[in-house]
Amino acid sequence: MRPKLDFWYEFASTYSYLAALRIEGLAKERKVDIAWRPFLLGPVFKAQGWNTSPFNLFPAKGSYMWRDLQRLCDAQGLEFHRPDPFPQSSLLAARIALTDQLVTRRAEYSRRVFLAEFAQGARIDDEAVLARILRSLDLDDRGILDAARSDKVKLRLRRATDEAMSLQLFGAPSFVTSDGEIFWGNDRLEMALDWAARGGKGVS
Repeated sequence: MRPKLDFWYEFASTYSYLAALRIEGLAKERKVDIAWRPFLLGPVFKAQGWNTSPFNLFPAKGSYMWRDLQRLCDAQGLEFHRPDPFPQSSLLAARIALTDQLVTRRAEYSRRVFLAEFAQGARIDDEAVLARILRSLDLDDRGILDAARSDKVKLRLRRATDEAMSLQLFGAPSFVTSDGEIFWGNDRLEMALDWAARGGKGVS
């Protein structure tokens, strides 16, 4: 079996944008399969006593993050448009990603959502924006939006977020290897992939 890495991401997360746009190429080089795992950071932050992103709560940290993101986007050859407002609600986008219709298209859909938000300045809490993304993938936007509102999919996202919290994930992007090793942040992506590719524990 090929090694696998769980990629936990939040659509409103700035650094998840960077990771989502480069993870597949790096994984292919290392022959690692990626499991795309969307979840919500809101409940995670709430459990820590925060009512918004720490980048909003701590202005100096937020100012650094926006400049850092611009530098990294320039280095990665990515367009960058600062979302307004930040963070945006990613609830519907995440539910769509977890519908049955997106099982084999989740990675591509997720990348397009990130590009719409962070490269084009679109609102990912706007149903029309998400519908356009689905149509661009030749998918049935109306059927998928209906499915995203179903109790089954709502529960699926709730359970995914609960699982992330049970793993003690506190931010996004996070990467979890098959042996349970956790790596946090876009700057740990290569290390996470290398760990997964080498088989994990006991490898120097």
